[in-house]
Amino acid sequence: MGTSMMEIERKFEAPGVGSLPDVTAVRGVASVRAAEAEDLDATYYDTADLRLLAQGVTLRRRTGGHDAGWHLKLPVGKDSRREVRLPLDAGPPREVPAELSRLVVGLARGGSLAPVAHLRTHRTRHLLCDDTGTVVAELAEDRVTAQTLGGPGRDSGVTEVTSWQEIEVELGEGRKPLLKALTKKLTAAGIKRAGSGSKLARVLGEDLGDAAPGTRAGSAGEAGLRRLSGLRDPMLRWDPAVRRDEPDSGHRMRVATRRLRSALKSYRNVLDRRRTDPVEAELKWLAGELGRARDAEVLGERLTGQTDRLPPELVLGPVRATLAEWSADTYRAAHAEVVATLSGRRYVALLKALDALLTDPPLRPAADRKAAKVLAATARREHRRVAERLDTALKPAPGRERDTALHAARKAAKRARYAGETARDTLGKRAERFTRRMKEAQERLGVHQDAVVPRQALRGLAVRAHEAGENSFTYGLLHGVQTAAADDVERELPALRRRVAKAGKRLG
Repeated sequence: MGTSMMEIERKFEAPGVGSLPDVTAVRGVASVRAAEAEDLDATYYDTADLRLLAQGVTLRRRTGGHDAGWHLKLPVGKDSRREVRLPLDAGPPREVPAELSRLVVGLARGGSLAPVAHLRTHRTRHLLCDDTGTVVAELAEDRVTAQTLGGPGRDSGVTEVTSWQEIEVELGEGRKPLLKALTKKLTAAGIKRAGSGSKLARVLGEDLGDAAPGTRAGSAGEAGLRRLSGLRDPMLRWDPAVRRDEPDSGHRMRVATRRLRSALKSYRNVLDRRRTDPVEAELKWLAGELGRARDAEVLGERLTGQTDRLPPELVLGPVRATLAEWSADTYRAAHAEVVATLSGRRYVALLKALDALLTDPPLRPAADRKAAKVLAATARREHRRVAERLDTALKPAPGRERDTALHAARKAAKRARYAGETARDTLGKRAERFTRRMKEAQERLGVHQDAVVPRQALRGLAVRAHEAGENSFTYGLLHGVQTAAADDVERELPALRRRVAKAGKRLG
């Protein structure tokens, strides 16, 4: 597997080579050391319609310099990217290595990767050191010559050549506060921030069109398409992290998937359901697939934590080791299934269907209505669903029937919360208060569900322990802990129902 590192960098327009101000006055920088100049030669790969670049992702093969190789850069946050590196000989010459191709299957929507640009850079490097001589940042003065290699709107093989100068600031890990100080120093010297976050975006960014066609400002159609696009993009960007099994990535991608599905529900009156219902169904399927690994991870952490809090004399037998092994095995199997899902045709078809909704949206007449009316009506509808399901859950005695009803109420509260989030930009504080109340209900009902689910697993572990001749007492004790946690939530149900009713009144 390729090496991975976090990269924090910012680009500036260079008025000319040799125009850097003295940065030793910046706190944390004691000296500047010149490094050997480099000549870099990079070929960038993407799909024909630049699907990677549209998500802020770049993939290149670069020779020359101290870090020659294949580089896949994935956006993490403002000025931050996760870079995955492979050596130049990671695959056949001039072909994208299989490991990197697999990481961007979703981003490319199954499209083939080919060269889209060729960049040559002469780089003058300045190493910024602290008072111990440790390199804390690098300032690079770049003279760039870029050549496009065909692409959208141009005949294949037709090239365009451009050149410019820029300054790149790259920080060492854990040095992010330094970026603000260096930026202030450079801009005070008249050096402006660059308009593009990457060299490739500067060359090809003009080819990226708007995903959504024009709609009337303030309309439900305009708000809906903006919301869908804003949720589709993070779902896509978490995809490579899930494949690499990075911490919390599966959870974050599943949340984005659920929010996207909820947004489609919120705009059912705006978009033709003959097109959106199949996409909703596939998003539900994807969220379920992503949830397997996450649920296994959370369950293992919950049971391990509860075991650690028990008095030592109540932990009989190899309980901790058994839980750790069971949790790891369950998670590994579930993650392998998730990766297989993300590499399958069904997932790629879902992504293409989402693209089609944004580029050719099936707008209904209600799309011209004011967004506030449509979103308020949706939030009220979802609120009624939560109230009704809580009423249903209060009727049966504690047991399996009530557990099932409370799980349904939790899912309804989650849908209402997402509906509130969708309406937040339009309805303001009303939607914020409503979202907060629905989140509280969801989380409290989630505590109940988190107590119900482990009991079946604990029973199975107790049976295994008994068959192996081990003491199963602790598993029974943990089973009782779950039951007590569920009972605590159930005692709160009447008060929770009143808070939910109050949230609906505040919504208006």
